[in-house]
Amino acid sequence: MERLAIRIVSAMTATMMLGGATVALAQAPAPAPAPAFPAKPVRMIVPFVAGGATDVVARLLAQGLNERWGQSVLVENRAGAGGTIGSEIVARSNPDGYTQLFASGSVLSANQHMYRKMSHDPGRDLTGVSMVASGPMVIAVGATSKFNTLMDLVGAVRASPGKLTYGSAGIGSQVHLAAESFEFFAKMDSTHIPYKGEVVAITDLIGGQIDWAAPNLGAAINFIRDRKLRALAVTGPKRSPSLPDVPTVSEAGVTGFENLGWFGVAVVAGTPAALVGRLADDIAKVTAGTAFRDRLTGLGMEAVGNRPEEFNKYIRSEITRWGQIIRERKITAQ
Repeated sequence: MERLAIRIVSAMTATMMLGGATVALAQAPAPAPAPAFPAKPVRMIVPFVAGGATDVVARLLAQGLNERWGQSVLVENRAGAGGTIGSEIVARSNPDGYTQLFASGSVLSANQHMYRKMSHDPGRDLTGVSMVASGPMVIAVGATSKFNTLMDLVGAVRASPGKLTYGSAGIGSQVHLAAESFEFFAKMDSTHIPYKGEVVAITDLIGGQIDWAAPNLGAAINFIRDRKLRALAVTGPKRSPSLPDVPTVSEAGVTGFENLGWFGVAVVAGTPAALVGRLADDIAKVTAGTAFRDRLTGLGMEAVGNRPEEFNKYIRSEITRWGQIIRERKITAQ
């Protein structure tokens, strides 16, 4: 009987202890839920000066995300070294989504092939979130230029290799690489004049300090409409609805050439996949908006808003493509 009583008491004690633990657990505060993103302002690094196509599209996206998130999206222009200064800031940031890179395609796919000394590798240290927009470049000259057609320009450059000049937004910029690629296809050789931004190059093109350039259509279109620039050809596979009377490069005489500029958001590698997917979802909702699409159409560009998997696959293909062109053209940057 004593053994039975001991067992009963032990069982009762265990039950009371379990009940007490249950009450204690019930009374313990529940863990705080993870804060919704974003809980503070977001930095969007643009690795070029203000006013160029990259900057214009970044600010349109930032405005849309600001409205969607109810948090400030602060655009910071951190120009220099073909975009590598800005991309390095993001590559060294915390993987929490609060520091984002808004870059043109060259920053994410070509710089690692040109710069011999880089503190980071964009293909390894950054991950794409979403392509935001794409659009053609435009082969353009000043309004007072003697070149009225694309083949006028090509013929003059071929006749005097190295004498004529073209400007770009800097070594390794999307504008630079488009011009280099065009020269390769056209079998011509001009002298490259790098500037610190696309708008600066366009200003000198208008003033006649350089002979031609291949800016993003989004940066040049208003100057073309105001007749300060003359568009000789667009680099896309078809004519731009914004400039229906301007032929493609292939139509104008350099067959087989096309080049589309593109712009997208990237974050540091190691950012949680769920967060990257959430960012892509929100970007897609902004780019699907009528106001955003209409604004891009007016700039001669198209909204995209794709998924991280698709975007990163495209970046990898661009890394391969530009690596080949850069080697063939022997393009280097210090």
